[in-house]
Amino acid sequence: MTWWQPGVLYQIYPRSFADSNGDGIGDMDGITGHLDHLRGSPGSLGVDAIWVSPFFRSPGADFGYDVSDYTDIDPVYGDLAAFDRLLAAAHERGLRVLLDLIPGHTSVEHPWFRAARSSRTDPHRRLYIWADPTPDGGPPNGWTSTFGGSAWEWDEGSGQYYLHSFYPEQPDLDWREPAVHERIGEVVRFWLQRGVDGFRVDAIDRSIKDPLLRENPPALPGPRRFDSFRGQYHLWNKDRPETLDVVRSIRRSAERVKPGSLLLGESYIPIERLARYLGDHPGDAFDLVFDFPFLDSAWDAGALRHAVEAAEAHFPPSGWPCRALSNHDNPRHATRFGRGSLRAAAMLSLTLRGTPVLYMGEEIGMADVPASAGEALDRAGRDAARTPMQWRDEPGAGFTSGEPWLRIGDTSSVNVADQAEDPGSLLSLYRRLIAERAASPALASGSYRGLDTSPESGVFAYVRESGTERSLVAIECRGRAGSHDLFAAARGSLPKTGRLALSTDTSRPSSDDLDLSHVDLAANEGIIVSL
Repeated sequence: MTWWQPGVLYQIYPRSFADSNGDGIGDMDGITGHLDHLRGSPGSLGVDAIWVSPFFRSPGADFGYDVSDYTDIDPVYGDLAAFDRLLAAAHERGLRVLLDLIPGHTSVEHPWFRAARSSRTDPHRRLYIWADPTPDGGPPNGWTSTFGGSAWEWDEGSGQYYLHSFYPEQPDLDWREPAVHERIGEVVRFWLQRGVDGFRVDAIDRSIKDPLLRENPPALPGPRRFDSFRGQYHLWNKDRPETLDVVRSIRRSAERVKPGSLLLGESYIPIERLARYLGDHPGDAFDLVFDFPFLDSAWDAGALRHAVEAAEAHFPPSGWPCRALSNHDNPRHATRFGRGSLRAAAMLSLTLRGTPVLYMGEEIGMADVPASAGEALDRAGRDAARTPMQWRDEPGAGFTSGEPWLRIGDTSSVNVADQAEDPGSLLSLYRRLIAERAASPALASGSYRGLDTSPESGVFAYVRESGTERSLVAIECRGRAGSHDLFAAARGSLPKTGRLALSTDTSRPSSDDLDLSHVDLAANEGIIVSL
């Protein structure tokens, strides 16, 4: 078994985690100073790895996802020495470190692109995707970018358009060009040689495009197909079959330096296509790929079960799911699902088969903090999910001694310091769930089997099994207390009784045995039962 199968990952958005110098922006030393929250002390969460979102040198058009130097730290976060301190401190605690790898595009300020646009004959020109205008001067085709509008930007100096899947400040690299494989391979090798343990690979499905620039079929009628990303089916500029070759190229670069490095792929595509990025066998391509159904799923037992079992059906036998309830690009689940579901959602995340990825702040129940028109910084409206970590109930929330870069949420009860001392808090529940997962082979690496609970029950129940150990998980999703016959839902495959191992309801009395034909669940309660 690999370390990441039973492991728990934790995403850090560095701009918002901890500020060490009072400028209102999180930084490397701030992360280092708060690692004990994650691992290494008696009160730690107990996670196994951190994924640090981009901190590379960048003009900041997309808050670090527009990279101008892949092998240096943006000064706002510190320098390479500060990163080395972070890496050493993490490893001392047994905490692995993953970085964001952004292979599909650079910043317009990257030296490669500045050279590429300087002349049509410059050797760097072939690293990017260029095309002549149509006879009327328009873009080469009607492809749209993720953020709306044409995916093509006119370059006056060289008299051609360049392609950008995201913002115009993020020109796409041409992965059909061997030199791109080598350049990104050098980036991979640089960071692995420095000691990192792997990468979360950004937007991998955008790396290959049709060389003939064929038009995408419309998803919306008439001119509307050109207004937004969802106006067309991205048949020719997303998730092309050759994308797997890109993943394998990145894998080869990693294996040359640090065999066994973790590669976690990101792509918002249907599960039946996502699974192929795992390759033909373990170690062939990605180790994990994000499955994102919980980012837009309703808090509903049937919807949750359908999402989980779609992955179980489409992943290869050796495949291992990877899920998140929230991330930096989407509204937090405290806002989407509601606060009443947070404890049950934590149990769901940490007891399913697969590797869970926690987003900083979810362990204390941080919710979105909407920005007013004058405060908004991100053009795509993602500020609300990126607000600073709430360490203490005080001005600056323990995040900064200065003016924070984004408005901080309500810290009166949603903060680490207070919840760390409260055995009934959400933070304490996360600690207990992570410890229970680590101690249980069934929860850490066992098989999954859903139980046939009725839609009316509002209960999502499943069994995790490894060898002779079995655990039953039951989660009430409707917000109504009731009694449920889980023995019948298991169709005779379970014993009639089990031992309550953990409940999300702190008022529930401990019990040695539960009658599985009459399991009482409070509203939004989740339980783990040892069988």
